[in-house]
Amino acid sequence: MLHLPYRELPLAQSGTPDTRSPLRYLIWIARQQKWLLTLNALFGIGWMVSQALLWAAVGAAIDHGIAKHNEAALVAWVGVVIALGLFQALCGAMRHQLAVTNWMNAAYRTVQVIGHHVSRTGTALTDAIPAGDVVNTVAADAMRIGGAYDVFARFTGAVVAWVVVSFILLSTSTQLGLIVLIGVPVLASMTTPLMRPLHATQAAQREAAGRLASLGSDTVAGLRILRGIGGEEVFLNNYRRQSNLVRLAGNRIASPQAGLESGQVLLPAVLTTVVTYIGARDVMKGSLQPGQLVAFFGYATFLTTPLRTAVEYVIATTRAYVGAGRVLRILNIEPLVHDTTDPRSWPATIDRVEDRRSGMTLERGQLVALVTETPAEASIVADRLGRFVADVDGVLINGVALSEYSLQETRKNIVVSEIEPRLFAGELRYELVPHGDADDGTIMAALEATSSLDILDALEDRLSSHVEERGRSFSGGQRQRLNLARAILTNAELLILVEPTSGVDTHTEGRIAARLRAVRGAHTTLVATSSPLMLEQMDSVYVMRDGRVIEHGTHAALVRDSTLYRQIVLREDS
Repeated sequence: MLHLPYRELPLAQSGTPDTRSPLRYLIWIARQQKWLLTLNALFGIGWMVSQALLWAAVGAAIDHGIAKHNEAALVAWVGVVIALGLFQALCGAMRHQLAVTNWMNAAYRTVQVIGHHVSRTGTALTDAIPAGDVVNTVAADAMRIGGAYDVFARFTGAVVAWVVVSFILLSTSTQLGLIVLIGVPVLASMTTPLMRPLHATQAAQREAAGRLASLGSDTVAGLRILRGIGGEEVFLNNYRRQSNLVRLAGNRIASPQAGLESGQVLLPAVLTTVVTYIGARDVMKGSLQPGQLVAFFGYATFLTTPLRTAVEYVIATTRAYVGAGRVLRILNIEPLVHDTTDPRSWPATIDRVEDRRSGMTLERGQLVALVTETPAEASIVADRLGRFVADVDGVLINGVALSEYSLQETRKNIVVSEIEPRLFAGELRYELVPHGDADDGTIMAALEATSSLDILDALEDRLSSHVEERGRSFSGGQRQRLNLARAILTNAELLILVEPTSGVDTHTEGRIAARLRAVRGAHTTLVATSSPLMLEQMDSVYVMRDGRVIEHGTHAALVRDSTLYRQIVLREDS
């Protein structure tokens, strides 16, 4: 068997999809793998046509060999039958291999396109579409899209085989040829009235399934809270109610799909009956040879395959169209931040960061603290400095507007660690260093700096230990320390930490504060915090109110001179 060249997934470039409509998206996918689809179609044509010609060879063997008692002709035509069978087997094997390849390529290109878009849109996507719905689209709809390209080769072969058989029949019997040539598309068109209701019911079922997945995801994420307030029964009833809606939506799909499925059996049977009856009558009249009648019966039987394939293709493309609509729902969400069309080269080092809107300046190698009345105010500043919002006017890197640099370079050199620690399932080593670009010694140094070695000591396989989904096996403080270690291991030129020690005890916080300067080295660090232990270690502290810096100095000076600072940090009454 011919072996196809291995194609590395994920693709180096997934391409820019056409998101104007579901049909245009499906056409775009086809263009990305047009050569594989073309080769697959050729094997599909060879597979189908050889099946059709097989009956012509059988009929010829009967008429020229058996009926005329011509052994040589019989042997020759039997040889043709064997050759056609071997050719059919070869084409069938290659067609199937290429069909699966096209299916997987289309499905995983869609998954990759969605993944890239999710990374660009950030919270804009989950604000508009529940995370569970996005997961459902990746897991189910991408595979449905791939299914259309799986059936494509068989459908192409079915069309060509129908044309070949029609012309063979026309050359033998004009009446039978016209019946087949006209009858097949007419019978196939009888399934089109079922297309619209099938499309509508499948879309409704997918919508209900997406809501169910979101509900399940939210319930699992908040299970501990639900148990604490005795709310399990309420959410169980909600889940049961939504499950019932999904079941009912699935039942509504059954009617139009059953009509299509039964059409695969009934319509070919009608055609077979008509062709066989007319052919048998012509034999009785003497206008057809017995072998030709056998061939005609074989053609009529064979034509059930193209008809069934056509109906299957209709079902597959309908599912793909619905799936593409779900994909476009995601891809048409605009990101909050757009990249620069002609970006500047990122500087070798960040020597100076200015936020003119707030009045804050950071110099290279400094540990700087930001004190605000609420964590939300600090998050606004962090998002602006990290370019997670569209409006970054007034933020300068070495005197150049942040918006003039590419997003990719910005993400690489400016890292914002959020207040909510997020861990994923996987090996701890790669949880801390996703790209594997730090050795174990560097990882251990970061864990020591964040006072996290006790977490490692409690794990049997240490850095090779498996982290459960959302880091469920760790406490909140442990997750926060591991999250801080991961942020430090990025070795970012500018690291922005929002309340990095809010979940740890004072002794651990003191150790982290004392070690932060050494582990960050010559890089710049901004810490949004109100912890005195952290603030004592800072080179300078900015106090902000309503988005503007109102006071600036060292921790000791601000404790001595600023009433607002003492109110926020020392919790003094006003």
